[in-house]
Amino acid sequence: MRVDHVSYAAEHDGLQATAERLSKLLGVEPVDGGVHPRFGTRNVILPLADRNYVEVVEVLDHPASDKAPFGQAVRARSEAGGGWLGWVVAVDDLTAAEKRLGREAVEGNRHRPDGTELRWRQIGIRGLIADPQVPYFIQWEDISLHPANGSAAQVHIGELQIAGDPARVREWLGVDQTFDKGDIHFTFVAPHGTPGLLSVTFHTPDGDVTI
Repeated sequence: MRVDHVSYAAEHDGLQATAERLSKLLGVEPVDGGVHPRFGTRNVILPLADRNYVEVVEVLDHPASDKAPFGQAVRARSEAGGGWLGWVVAVDDLTAAEKRLGREAVEGNRHRPDGTELRWRQIGIRGLIADPQVPYFIQWEDISLHPANGSAAQVHIGELQIAGDPARVREWLGVDQTFDKGDIHFTFVAPHGTPGLLSVTFHTPDGDVTI
């Protein structure tokens, strides 16, 4: 179990403009991620080092976005002005999370512009909607197609600042599960209002950048 990526909902001027702003701040070239047909969303990827990435995502005007929890979460965050939607943990097997949460994971897929199909399973979006400090879980079908594979970026996720309670997050992750933080530092602050991911600090060749 490890941090896989962080997700940022498009701001008022849309996906491409939001992705370009983050791209310039981090010095990372954006990559068109494609459409998530099951969720009614689409994304742009900023591949980082350490098999991490930033996902910039926007909701589509599509019935799926009204039905799928992920589409609902993205829409709500963008309508509130955009910004950090949450953080995502990758696991090799979602069985433990499914048992703990009492439901089955859902299938996800998208096609890259070159036609390559990425497939995965995910669970925990409803938890993130109810309590945005907690991550959702993802299991990639083919890790060789991971969005950050082959990235030459020298940009690393350095810190996640979360409004919330570390005990609550540990409980959500599963106290019997091993969580590899890597070199990522977690800072928790008491929430003033809604809990959630407040900021992410990135280590770049030109110094630290906090978004």
